[in-house]
Amino acid sequence: MAIYHFEAKVVSRGAGRSAVAAAAYMSCSAILNDYDGVQHDYTRKQGLVWQQVFLSEYAPAEWADRGALWNAVEETEKTKDSRLAREFVAALPVELNRDEWIALLIDFIQRQFVTDGMCADVCIHDTDGHNPHAHIMLTVRPLDERGKWQYKTEKEYLCIRNGEERGFTAVEFKRKRARNESRSLQRRKPRRNCASPGTGNCPPL
Repeated sequence: MAIYHFEAKVVSRGAGRSAVAAAAYMSCSAILNDYDGVQHDYTRKQGLVWQQVFLSEYAPAEWADRGALWNAVEETEKTKDSRLAREFVAALPVELNRDEWIALLIDFIQRQFVTDGMCADVCIHDTDGHNPHAHIMLTVRPLDERGKWQYKTEKEYLCIRNGEERGFTAVEFKRKRARNESRSLQRRKPRRNCASPGTGNCPPL
């Protein structure tokens, strides 16, 4: 019978970790971290069964190379405690074969992460034939249509007018208010990482 295990972590500089090092470890490869000049070499590590990088819609094609992908992540993060990636470790059923593990993972990665704009780096490990598991690393920043990193979080304002509700990102909110300052609408409690609730000038719905 398959034993369930699904572990979630954050790869953070604040914890002394590196996205490049984590990617090199799980892919049993050697990758140079351009951010600090450290070469992470795990080519002697055993147990790699399969690996693949999945790119989101707007990701540059060159990021199919994991070294390029995670160095791009390291480059865009400037602080010493930056969150660099999300990381999951998931057990795979021993009752399935290699091809079934891969098909299961591809479907899961595409539906749960890539369609939401994340790039995913995935590897299957099985060192002794009794503990197959997948390592999954995900980017934390969305990309715009030009393949440029965006903010990790964005404010969203929930407004109501004539009983109709609509959400606006911070950029949309400011743009619409600038076009029509005279329209005063009730602003309900903002969603996500937003300003304090209250009454103010909301843009037209």
